[in-house]
Amino acid sequence: MNFRKPMAAAFAAIIASAYAGAGDIQLMEPMMENPGTLMEALQGRSSCRSFLPDTLSTREMSDLLWAAFGINRPETGGRTAPSALNHQEMDIYVATTEGTYLYDPAANVLRMTGSTDIRALTGMQPFVAEAPVNLVLVADFSRMGFRGREVGDDEKLFFAACNAGFICQNVYLYCAVNGLAAVVRAGMDKAALREALGLRPEQHLILAQTIGRPAPL
Repeated sequence: MNFRKPMAAAFAAIIASAYAGAGDIQLMEPMMENPGTLMEALQGRSSCRSFLPDTLSTREMSDLLWAAFGINRPETGGRTAPSALNHQEMDIYVATTEGTYLYDPAANVLRMTGSTDIRALTGMQPFVAEAPVNLVLVADFSRMGFRGREVGDDEKLFFAACNAGFICQNVYLYCAVNGLAAVVRAGMDKAALREALGLRPEQHLILAQTIGRPAPL
């Protein structure tokens, strides 16, 4: 019997309980019995730009974020999406009507970082302010070391962009088999969004992705 996963889950729950602050959201363990094959997910994958305002349930948010960049190998901290040299430099900020959160995969918690609705800042198109969830992918260049080799920001940006793409595709596939819609975007008011998120100089906005239920055509 493999005791590692239950022990890791219990440890994560202890951490979440100890450090969760006001407004944090304790997520649920991923539901592994989710229906749908990979081929069905690929068949249904598409971009949508018209969303209903309906909020996502905690179950949906939990599974969505785990699919995006959650921990699928607790014994090593491995993630559902790859990252070059396992830097895991990507952070996922979640903008909702209630405020802004930072996904903490180790504790399986959404940590509240702001109580203001900043959805409109996450993109240039009107639908971003109406959809219930906007993910903002932020790369922390300070985590990116290349085995003693000096690299510039351009190379770090290239790897971060690749890694963000892997995460966004995971989100697309999850949405495709769970009745949700998504669209990935690069256009955003970076200056305003950086300020709203309180990013440090070494943190860089890479992509945003809007998620919700598709509005009838």
